[in-house]
Amino acid sequence: MTEHLLDGVLLLAVVGLVSGLARRIGFLAPILLVVFGIILSFVPGWPQIRLDPDLVLEGILPLLLYIAAVRTSVPAFRSNLGSISLLAFGHVLFIAALVGLVLHAVVPQIPLAAAFALGAVVAPPDAVSATAVARRLRLPRQVVTILEGESLVNDATALVTLRIAVAAATGLAVSWGHAGRELAVAVLGGLLIGGAVALLAAFLHRRTNDPLLDNTISLLTPFLAFVPANYIGASGVVAVVTCGLYLGHRRPGLVGPDARLQVDAVWRVAQFLLEGTLFLLVGLQMRGIVEELSFDWPLVVAATAAVAGAVVIGRFVWVFPGAYLPALLRGSTGRLPAPIANVVVVSWAGMRGVVSLAAAFSLPLTFPGRDLLVWIAFVIINVTLVGQGLTLPRLVRALRLRSDDPRADLLAEAEIRQEALRAAHRCLEHERGNAPEYVVERLRSWAEDRANQVWERLGDPHHEPPTEAFRRLRLSMISAERHVFVKARDVGRIPEEVLRQVELELDLEELMLARGRLEEEI
Repeated sequence: MTEHLLDGVLLLAVVGLVSGLARRIGFLAPILLVVFGIILSFVPGWPQIRLDPDLVLEGILPLLLYIAAVRTSVPAFRSNLGSISLLAFGHVLFIAALVGLVLHAVVPQIPLAAAFALGAVVAPPDAVSATAVARRLRLPRQVVTILEGESLVNDATALVTLRIAVAAATGLAVSWGHAGRELAVAVLGGLLIGGAVALLAAFLHRRTNDPLLDNTISLLTPFLAFVPANYIGASGVVAVVTCGLYLGHRRPGLVGPDARLQVDAVWRVAQFLLEGTLFLLVGLQMRGIVEELSFDWPLVVAATAAVAGAVVIGRFVWVFPGAYLPALLRGSTGRLPAPIANVVVVSWAGMRGVVSLAAAFSLPLTFPGRDLLVWIAFVIINVTLVGQGLTLPRLVRALRLRSDDPRADLLAEAEIRQEALRAAHRCLEHERGNAPEYVVERLRSWAEDRANQVWERLGDPHHEPPTEAFRRLRLSMISAERHVFVKARDVGRIPEEVLRQVELELDLEELMLARGRLEEEI
């Protein structure tokens, strides 16, 4: 028990150090963590920590999927549902079949059903990898939505396909009709259970005003959706994603501001630690996987190269027709439905991650060619995550792919802020009662100042806007005030309780003034 605890503390310490180094040198933390894990796996005396597939697929994956789903825009998801569906269902099945055929052709001693199982393992781009890499590159919003939407749903298709392929490879009779019914039950069952749990969680959130209880409900929700769905043979992935999308969309009316701040802070820490640990664990499996290989290296290299080519090239083969063929079949002419640069980036950004490795480790120990399949899955993760992840920024620059115009966002925000200001003024007049006039005027002026901040950001970039000057100076003042209170506590002029209360007030004001920084860092 103590040994496992020490291993866990050591992992978290390495995650923190490597992630901090990545931020300092401007490197993508997921890639550096994987590389660092590979190096550590060969360091003499370093503990060989094996990745537990059940822990990943049933313990960590629901949490990370839920976090990503809650933050996904439902309107954006809905508007790109066609592209997401083509990737999450069609692309996974296409790559699974292509990889199976290619691997069986190169290594005939591996049965076709077992080769299809590997195809299902390496077919889905990973939700953790897509979110971690795509957002940090500030890709266009539509590209990020498609990549994240695909990775949220495709695990369901892949895991059901894997289950069917494993059954066929181990001697069970499986028909196309049975496979289709199993996939339909998995998706529909996941939708129903996820929707039911979402309604239950929303009901509970509305009836509590305690931020700690809201946090507890939020942490339990993904498991309340995943476990029952998984138990009855439905897709726990679809259940969690459905639940997260609904609750994320309804969140403004479900929990109060104090609960939202706490929930966001809890999820931010959880996401940072879980993602970092998973990427590090992927790299740490290198030595054990190599030691278990029983195939000749020339055959291993040939099979790995063939599967890697099928995965990378196969994505282009699927994505480009999927982007343009529907419009051509409808007879649409003129402007292409999607810029070619966007389609190229979506094709290249198919990073695989820990879910693929966990799925490979979940194969039965007596599975045909298991050691080779696990090795290939590991290499595919590194080829796509490290190789494509490292070259993706260069590709984005070469294609001159720009993120969404921030001025367009500011203009849209300015328009809505004016509508919100008018609504606030109407509310103020209706609710003022016998409040003093100077209070009403102060509130009216405060609301107008907030509404005008967006116009200041649209002004001359070479001059410091008044709001920015106010923010900079007020933050300095808060620091000076905090120092005085801490010094007073240290010499016994005020008790600890007074310092904590004042510190909370100053922290909330500082957080409001410094808004936006946290979102830029994650």
